[in-house]
Order: sequence, then structure tokens, then C-alpha cells
Amino acid sequence: MSSVATYLNFQGNTEEAFNFYKSAFGTELNGPILRFGDMPSPPGAPVLTDEQKNMILHIELPIVNGHMLMATDMIESFGHVLRIGNNTTINLMLDTKEEADRLYALMSQDSTEFAPMADMPFGSYWGTALDRFGVRWMFNAPL
Repeated sequence: MSSVATYLNFQGNTEEAFNFYKSAFGTELNGPILRFGDMPSPPGAPVLTDEQKNMILHIELPIVNGHMLMATDMIESFGHVLRIGNNTTINLMLDTKEEADRLYALMSQDSTEFAPMADMPFGSYWGTALDRFGVRWMFNAPL
């Protein structure tokens, strides 16, 4: 069966973000956390520090109706630089206004960019927030 997964990049705080998301959505990780130290380094790759070996290579969390959220930590010594922008948005189609309000309240904590939940002319109860980890969320529920 086809599905949609959203993949996120973090600069060393993937585990913190996913602990928050687990709490917010009340779900458990899909499989074990894979850390950089769990895999052999490719030939010619920089030697990882103990801190980098503990960073997240891959993590998965089901969030709403089977949608899978996946992520990795970016390692600067590999030339990875995180640039947070408007290019990653997770659109949640929720069943009730109450659930939209609950998740919006959690994700908009410490938000610097947001549009409050409101009834929209296109027939949806809608809002958006950039969470404290730089991930943009959109919330939709039927009117």
C-alpha cells in the first residue's frame, strides 16, 4: 500500500525532537533507533567522534493515521549544514477541531512564525506553526 513519509534533518537534536513528537502524538517509534556508530563508516569518510557515533542516522515515528515521520542528524564534519526554511511542511488532516487545537497548542509553543487556528473560507479549520525545532506544521480539521 502506498504511504507518505516526511523526512526531517536536524543538526544534532533529532533525539530531543522525536522525544517531544512521541509525547505530543502519543505514539511509539517504528523500529529501533539507528545511530551513526551502528554502521561501518564508508571508505574515506571522516572518523566519527564518540558524540557523532551517538547521533541519529535514522529514526521513524508514526504520527497521524499511519503517516510516518523520519529523520536524521546532520554532521557538520561531513559537510552537512542545516538550513531551516519554508521547504518542509507536514500537513495534518485531523478529524476534529479539538485535536487540531491540542496539537497546534503543543507545536506552536515558542513559535516565531504561526497562523492561529481559524475557520477558513475553503471549508477547513486551519492553522500553521513553525515549531521550536524549525519544522513547519499545518493543521486542518473539518468545519
